[in-house]
Amino acid sequence: MTAIGRWSTFLTAVLTDGLLAVEVACTEAVAHGVHSADVVLNILARQRDPGPPATILTPAALTLPHAPVADCARYDNLRRAI
Repeated sequence: MTAIGRWSTFLTAVLTDGLLAVEVACTEAVAHGVHSADVVLNILARQRDPGPPATILTPAALTLPHAPVADCARYDNLRRAI
């Protein structure tokens, strides 16, 4: 990638993520001794990631009364039938 291409990558990131976020990502990359636009974009993507969703408790009405049992023999019989 040319210098102009790398510069345009940063400018695009500023438009989508904001100047402060790009500055923080660049600072983090330099602190780790890495000077790559790809690394900065990766850091920005991790900052955008909302994280894992909240855990939802299953209502008692949807809880299975008996745990499912794996039946490999039944699966093998189904495969032979095809």
